[in-house]
Amino acid sequence: MKLLSFTVPCYNSAAYMEKCINSLLPGGEDVEILIVDDGSTDETAAIADRFQEQYPAIVKAIHKENGGHGSAVNAGIENATGLYFKVVDSDDWVKDDAYVQILETLKNLTGGEKTLDLLISNFVYEKTGENRHKVMRYKHILPQNELFTWSDIHHFYKGHYILMHSVIFRTKLLKECGIRLPEHTFYVDNLYVFEPLPYVKNMYYLDVNFYRYYIGRADQSVNEDIMIGRIDQQIKVNKIMIDYMVENKGIINPNKKLGQYMLSYLDIITTVSSILLIRSGTEENLRKKKELWDYLKKKDWILYRKLRFGLLGQCMNLPGRGGRAISVEGYKICRKLFNFN
Repeated sequence: MKLLSFTVPCYNSAAYMEKCINSLLPGGEDVEILIVDDGSTDETAAIADRFQEQYPAIVKAIHKENGGHGSAVNAGIENATGLYFKVVDSDDWVKDDAYVQILETLKNLTGGEKTLDLLISNFVYEKTGENRHKVMRYKHILPQNELFTWSDIHHFYKGHYILMHSVIFRTKLLKECGIRLPEHTFYVDNLYVFEPLPYVKNMYYLDVNFYRYYIGRADQSVNEDIMIGRIDQQIKVNKIMIDYMVENKGIINPNKKLGQYMLSYLDIITTVSSILLIRSGTEENLRKKKELWDYLKKKDWILYRKLRFGLLGQCMNLPGRGGRAISVEGYKICRKLFNFN
């Protein structure tokens, strides 16, 4: 059995996917690299097949009809044989020295008395045109160099969340929790780092800058204009997160720190949805913002009150043009946190 399965979702990624895959190959036969060609129309499929031919013990090419990023991740989970699982987007890459430490840590923790469910490491925003790189680290939030549980974590402040780039899940946990990301939908990475959390018991944090997150392409999904154009998909993910919180509160709420973290993450996602709807400036999208908050209110009054009358919720729902102007100022904070293009 492999130690670690990487899934690399690819859609028309021929221009940059080789850098990503080459950064993963040094893991040797401890890893498997699942290149998921999501119905590409360029040379992606051929490149995936070439890597499989060159490294048959490491690389597997999976070809499927186009279903979007979530569908590609689903295919990766279904085909993964490694003990642990990580998604690496085709325009990103991993750092070699940190990679060695990641694999050694996983080896050392495998087969112990306690089962590791989630390994967390740092990631680096590699943003076009910026000399300084922003590092997302967790050293003041999570215990280091030891297994810990939710009760051991410190406070996650706004802007610090466990994102897809940070995580390596136990593969069996992902399969057993039944996560199934929606197809033809962007922003499903928020579900990927949200829905498995109630099933996570034991975690480990390694303070290394492992994942390099490239940001700056004009067609990237976190480009602000593109996010506004795809706002219905953002709202769809937002509502799925609301539904999940409501339907699973029996297992979320008893664990106080887990509940606080998931509430805070839902808060920031709802804030991003609201700000983008306000920033678009159209009456249609202002109606969609009201409908989103009405949806939350109808689903769960208590959850609605926690978000609506928190600091972010109040800022997002100030009346009139003046209120919307204040809300847009809050956008600048979110832009800094999420590094929108």
